Amino acid sequence: MPKPNPVASRERQCYFCFNNIHQVDYKDVTILRRFISSFAKIVARKRSKVCMMHQRQLTSAIKRARIMALLPFVQR
Repeated sequence: MPKPNPVASRERQCYFCFNNIHQVDYKDVTILRRFISSFAKIVARKRSKVCMMHQRQLTSAIKRARIMALLPFVQR
């Protein structure tokens, strides 16, 4: 019987919880770009592995950054 791989079975933790970030800042564009797809859509929680609380903050931060013209609404 083969041993289970501990790395493959390990559950990924939320990026913001792991780095001890309590509030998602809309001005930090480098972090926000990690959670945007190639079509400039907000990445789903299942794919980004972000907890529910931080996903809500992330969504509003991305929307604010778009309104402030820090992030694009669509990619060309």
